[in-house]
Amino acid sequence: MKIFRTVKEMQAFAGEQKKAGKVIGLVPTMGALHEGHLTLMRAAKAKCDVVIASVFVNPTQFGPNEDYDAYPRRFDEDCQKLESVGVDAVFHPEPLEMYPEGYCTYVNVEGDITHKLCGAQRPIHFRGVATVVTKLMNITRADEAFFGQKDAQQVVVVRRFVSDLNIPVHINMVPIVREESGLARSSRNTYLSPEEKQAALVLSRSLRKAKAAYEGGEKDVETLKAVVTQEIQAEPMASIDYVDLFSFPALEPIQTVDQESLLAIAVRIGKTRLIDNIIIG
Repeated sequence: MKIFRTVKEMQAFAGEQKKAGKVIGLVPTMGALHEGHLTLMRAAKAKCDVVIASVFVNPTQFGPNEDYDAYPRRFDEDCQKLESVGVDAVFHPEPLEMYPEGYCTYVNVEGDITHKLCGAQRPIHFRGVATVVTKLMNITRADEAFFGQKDAQQVVVVRRFVSDLNIPVHINMVPIVREESGLARSSRNTYLSPEEKQAALVLSRSLRKAKAAYEGGEKDVETLKAVVTQEIQAEPMASIDYVDLFSFPALEPIQTVDQESLLAIAVRIGKTRLIDNIIIG
């Protein structure tokens, strides 16, 4: 497995693969890799000739007072995991390599899709995501890119700007990977104490309850949201950032679930903000 730390080296490798007629798959990550990430790598491996993973904690998608400095960085461990699933190359630049002095160009997705859910809570977040993903696609010359459903809104935003800017990359969304307990795998789970980890099970449990209600015939959006809200409010360590239900992938407001829809939640357990979702309909 090759490791590249400069844009120039990464571009040279990608250029050679293109010349050889290879299909390139990109899996953008911020490192601290877990089974969810490795599932993305395997999906890329199954579909592409060459898999490039990026490991880059992207400063432009963190707001002030967020966890940029605290975000776990374990590059050596990440490389062992990537090698174990057959990743061909890792792109691991420093922030200055991606945003050199004088850098001032950003990709802004202006639509309503960035103003709700995580976008409402983290106003500059998707500008940073859209910018770094555009750069990574250009640098790696990807044909396919792979993202997890846990960040379903991010997938919608990426598909939007890829379409709007005529970027010739196909975006794949891979289902959420959960621990045996039901907790969605996340790099931020490492922040949780054992008690908090137990409390965090309320996220997946509340979504399962809403899914059961839906499968039992409940289609009213407010009622389904109330099922989730009540379950979370019963957990003393949990405080709700949002509980929302929109059509998917359009993310438009709906009153009844009569089409594919995204039930998405963000909950703080202690100081740690966790997200989860299910698709119903």
